[in-house]
Amino acid sequence: MVRHTIIYDTDPGIDDAMALLLALRSPEIAIAGVTTVFGNSNVEATTRNALNLLYLAGRPDIPVAKGAAQPMVLPLGQTGEFVHGDDAMGNIGWTHLLDPRLRPLDQPAAQFIVETVMANPGQITLVAVGPLTNLALALQLEPRIAQAVRNVVIMGGSVLAPGNVSPTAEANIHNDPHAAALVFGTGWDLTMVGLDVTTAVHMDEAFFDELRRSGHPFGRFIGQIIPCYQQFHRERYGYENGAVDTHDPSAIAYLIDPTLFEGQDWSVVVPVDGPAKGTTIADRRGHFLTTPKVRCLMKVDEARFLEMFKARLIA
Repeated sequence: MVRHTIIYDTDPGIDDAMALLLALRSPEIAIAGVTTVFGNSNVEATTRNALNLLYLAGRPDIPVAKGAAQPMVLPLGQTGEFVHGDDAMGNIGWTHLLDPRLRPLDQPAAQFIVETVMANPGQITLVAVGPLTNLALALQLEPRIAQAVRNVVIMGGSVLAPGNVSPTAEANIHNDPHAAALVFGTGWDLTMVGLDVTTAVHMDEAFFDELRRSGHPFGRFIGQIIPCYQQFHRERYGYENGAVDTHDPSAIAYLIDPTLFEGQDWSVVVPVDGPAKGTTIADRRGHFLTTPKVRCLMKVDEARFLEMFKARLIA
């Protein structure tokens, strides 16, 4: 039944948590490990949240490796507590480990990625839903992972949709453009699940109410953490009825059922400075760039996506 064995590279994060719970409820996916990175908060907090999420889900056996605390070249910028809450988990009070025995590995995330991929050639999918620093550091440690990995799926970037941290840039790419430039330029099998599809799927208050009423602990937990995220979308974008964009779960949904999405293969470059810093520039005419092709998802079946998510979380 397992079709994808993944390393989940993440900066939890409310939508990161939703994506992880979706993966844990999907028999098509086995999680070989979770690696953490700065982004929605500092890496200490995102690592704590990853450990707590796995503990809450009854899967403390899944290893967690703490990763990069800052971008490869640039200084650490603003982290995402203004979106995800002071604890990056919707202000539910996750300021400590739920079990003091929980610990990340003594191994950095980049090393864990390298060793896991090289020990399982052609079998590991890297799913990255935060800044791409850990993946880039892993490539620097061992460039052969580009041939040994099965494929790479990232939540990040945008082709046509407006940016969410600049007029053109998406946050994960913008937070470490040097890492993103390396990841996009490597030539491995890469799929970009960007704002073109993640902002086209809206979960609203009625949807979250149904999760809360389901009785399943995962559904209730999402209902608990989501109000902070809803408030951000209401204030920032004027969304009504408690609607939010569906960012990180979209990367997991693509693995579960790629027929939910339509995409195109284009060459992509990532500027590392200037007004276009962190923008994923796609050569849609195919006339100008010679960089490796990336599968850019551009359309999504919102209704089927939401039904699949709901069925997985509350069945």
